[in-house]
Amino acid sequence: MSSKPNSPSMFDASILLPAIRDAFVKLDPRLLVRNPVIFVTEVVAALVTVLCLRDLVHGDGVTFPAQIAAWLWFTVLFATFAEAVAEGRGKAQAESLRRTKSDLKAKRLPSATAPRDRYESVVADKLNVGDIVIVEAGDLVPGDGEVVEGVASVNESAITGESAPVIRESGGDRSAVTGGTQVLSDWIKVRITTQPGSSFIDRMIALVEGAERQKTPNEIALSILLSGMTLIFLIAVATLWGLAGYSGTIVSVTVLVALLVTLIPTTIGGLLSAIGIAGMDRLIRFNVVATSGRAVEAAGDVDTLLLDKTGTITFGNRMATEFLPVPGVTEEQLAAVVVLASLADETPEGRSIIALAKGDYGVEEPDLAGRPSTVIPFAAQTRLSGIDFDGRSIRKGAVDAVLKFAGVAADAAPPAFRQAVDRVARTGGTPLGVAEGGRILGVVHLKDVVKPDIKERFAELRAMGIRTVMVTGDNPVTAAAIASEAGVDDFLAEATPEDKLAYIRREQTGGRLIAMCGDGTNDAPALAQADVGVAMQTGTQAAREAGNMVDLDSNPTKLIEIVGIGKQLLMTRGALTTFSIANDVAKYFAIIPALFIATYPELGALNVMHLASPQSAILSAVIFNALIIVALIPLALKGVTYRPVGAAALLRRNLVVYGLGGILVPFVGIKAVDLLVAALHLV
Repeated sequence: MSSKPNSPSMFDASILLPAIRDAFVKLDPRLLVRNPVIFVTEVVAALVTVLCLRDLVHGDGVTFPAQIAAWLWFTVLFATFAEAVAEGRGKAQAESLRRTKSDLKAKRLPSATAPRDRYESVVADKLNVGDIVIVEAGDLVPGDGEVVEGVASVNESAITGESAPVIRESGGDRSAVTGGTQVLSDWIKVRITTQPGSSFIDRMIALVEGAERQKTPNEIALSILLSGMTLIFLIAVATLWGLAGYSGTIVSVTVLVALLVTLIPTTIGGLLSAIGIAGMDRLIRFNVVATSGRAVEAAGDVDTLLLDKTGTITFGNRMATEFLPVPGVTEEQLAAVVVLASLADETPEGRSIIALAKGDYGVEEPDLAGRPSTVIPFAAQTRLSGIDFDGRSIRKGAVDAVLKFAGVAADAAPPAFRQAVDRVARTGGTPLGVAEGGRILGVVHLKDVVKPDIKERFAELRAMGIRTVMVTGDNPVTAAAIASEAGVDDFLAEATPEDKLAYIRREQTGGRLIAMCGDGTNDAPALAQADVGVAMQTGTQAAREAGNMVDLDSNPTKLIEIVGIGKQLLMTRGALTTFSIANDVAKYFAIIPALFIATYPELGALNVMHLASPQSAILSAVIFNALIIVALIPLALKGVTYRPVGAAALLRRNLVVYGLGGILVPFVGIKAVDLLVAALHLV
């Protein structure tokens, strides 16, 4: 898996300076009304400001109200700054993506059968769905599409961050290409599948900029809760006006406003949007694009992960892994013969046989120039390939076809040959027989190769409480062998698209959240049904459209990061909500005695922090209320660290750190601010 991409720090000037500007723009009440807690804070800040101006005109003292008004505005500004910083990091990434489409030209063909040189040059934004374009070595792919002819090496580093090129070819599950990627060799004809402005890169740009970020269900529920708490405290504070008058206590509007702002959950209210944006940003920095925050949150609660075998758990092509000669034939001799039989075999299997012979046995391809020879290409009818030269006739292919070529009955084949064939079949591999003339030489073991380190990473998923299920069209014997090697918890063999869909629905009926990784068109229904559908970037357009996440690295085990980020998002929101509500307790001990101590001296017992004066207590609480948002911005953007431990252990830890800590920290913070206020004679 690729390492975590570098991303700008929140203290990077390219992010910080625009964020400061955007923070002031976001003070617009029409924008801020979406955050009821901070909107109320802005309204009361404006009210105190108006009262200060009125008192200033009348020549009354305005030092204390002016300081309260200033810190209220700072509270609002710090909240909008947190959101602006979170959005700024996404905008920086969006700009790099936008550069991949600038001034892009396309070579449009009149039809899919037109010669390659019969194109017209057009601006990529003028292409329509169904247009056929020719993309040659050095050209950028002008839009999302499907390869309809040809095969080429494509550099997708602009999208994935990976330097290694990938092969894109017509047919199969590796035919999708993305606009902005570059063809490095050969040529391909591409049918455009998206309208201008709706390509994969366009959607990525919109998503990372946060322009289309919708609030998730949990975020909406929390916003409703915070709005309700704000309304309750607003009514309570308004009621205090009458209570104060009844008790003979004179309480200014400025003091009541200070009480309101310190009682409502301004800390989480100011950071809530930033937490959601930062969660999406963390996902993007792991080269995964989610179409909604709902998918990120769902990933944090996933119970079961379905993985398509081909191209997801395995590389997707059968590869030669060992040569099994019969007695009297050495492995080196068998390797040399198999190389001769594979010279004209351009399939991935044939190339892997030559690679194994060269890499493990030092066999070199023979130079047959000038020597009469007849190459026998693989054919579906014969199921054989090979070569005839110098009186030698060599063949490799399906076991029964090789036995027939050699004129050997199945029960008359060498026992070692039969045993090798049985062993390969039992392990889920594909045996290829090798013969020269009428002599059986041995077996080539072809198998689906499991991607490196995947077993260890599935063990990590298991530690998170996630059950892994491999889905494949293979027979149960092959499926069981690969499932054992990959380390999945279960497998679904001989699975059709309908089987995958039925399995997901059955699990969801049982109350489980399902994540599905896939890359093929046949995976699209399951990806759409799953709670979290992660499509591989190397997969088909249908798969990418069906999923609600796209992994740009095409690494199925990336779900470990996706789940971790989802859990981190939920934990961060919960932890800071707990902290925000808990730290209000300390503010009660600062504000309430200050309000009524003159009328009810007994309330002095609540002044456990021994604050200097009622006015100092009120100002200190308001200042702390603003500064704590600033202090928590880095945590909101970075997220609370997730460790794969039990839910009960996580709950205990967070209650101690953010619950108890949320109570204790404000006592220390408010007292420290009070000492500074008193020392500077601010009141």
